[in-house]
Amino acid sequence: MFREEPKCNKCGKEIKDNEIVFIKLRYPKRRGMTEIKAYLKNEGSFTCEACMNQK
Repeated sequence: MFREEPKCNKCGKEIKDNEIVFIKLRYPKRRGMTEIKAYLKNEGSFTCEACMNQK
């Protein structure tokens, strides 16, 4: 029933509250998205700031 917390796709680190992240996702077709966190967890691909800044 409960989904696990989001993790970085590159390093596997768990994403914490108030952490800066980069999310890759498709622009939604539907209007009126109210549960943003749930939508991001279900549809997004997370990358932590440390992995994004690596060259």
